Amino acid sequence: MRRARRGSALALVVALLLTAGCADSGKDEAAERWHGGQIYLGTGNTTGVYYQLGGGLADIITRHLDGYQARAEPTGASGDNVVRIANGDMDIGFSLADTAADGYEGRASFTGRPQRVQAIARIYRNYTHVIVRKAAGIGSFADLRGKRVSTGSANSGTDVIAGRLLTVAGIDPDAGITRLRLSLPETVKRMRAGEVDALFWSGGLPTPGITDLFAAAGDTVTFLPIADLTERLNQRFGPVYSAAELPRSAYGTARDVPTVAVANLILVSPELPDDLVESLTRLIFMYQAELGEVHPEGRNFDRASAADTDPVPLHPGAKRFYRSG
Repeated sequence: MRRARRGSALALVVALLLTAGCADSGKDEAAERWHGGQIYLGTGNTTGVYYQLGGGLADIITRHLDGYQARAEPTGASGDNVVRIANGDMDIGFSLADTAADGYEGRASFTGRPQRVQAIARIYRNYTHVIVRKAAGIGSFADLRGKRVSTGSANSGTDVIAGRLLTVAGIDPDAGITRLRLSLPETVKRMRAGEVDALFWSGGLPTPGITDLFAAAGDTVTFLPIADLTERLNQRFGPVYSAAELPRSAYGTARDVPTVAVANLILVSPELPDDLVESLTRLIFMYQAELGEVHPEGRNFDRASAADTDPVPLHPGAKRFYRSG
């Protein structure tokens, strides 16, 4: 009888020790998770493609990365995301390749302030939209001089490329126009009210805010062709731009519009652990079909070219994923 009791007591002690060990192990695993398992993702304007894809990616991370929850946040887009990732306010974010390169190399609006960011993937291309009110009398790019022009949220990728296009066209972006740095929702609202003469937008196709503009005021607005400025952009700012056709199917316009395109990158903080970044990169491609359901641009990139993020370096965890075959 005593032997049986002693055996039961010993079994109880062992069970308690194992339970304590499991509890400690669980605590250790939780402690090892980046920021306790919370990931913040920087997107862009609420009517832009970044916001839609960011929400889709956050959902994929939350559902498929054990121990983690991701939250997509609206931001000022490219420039804002670069700064906030470098500062540690965001863990992941979208950016145009030209803005990301400026930030990493510490030039243009980042002069003397190189930003600590790395990339995990090159994804779809952004198309530059230059849209004018027909009543404003703007028949060519040169006619933007003196007009009220929205160049997008301050320091966003749209704001950067708008300034560069105006510069290579011989128009001072700050003195040659009445420059309005407005978000896309505010720009569309003020275009419809006749308070803005022209807008710049750099985004995927279709961008919901632009779709809304053409649905509500399509007969009063039109696109300006700008592809002829591509060579001058590359000569002045580096070979990251390409001539492209903005297809008529995107917004139901009468014809394709010659324009300028630039790639997008998904950026991360260099502080993120390699294993975590490898897992995040894998999720993007494993569930790319789901991203394509969120927005068509989610289908428009592939693993074969995704690692081409120069001059922004790949995070070591992303490198590990691409080398895994």
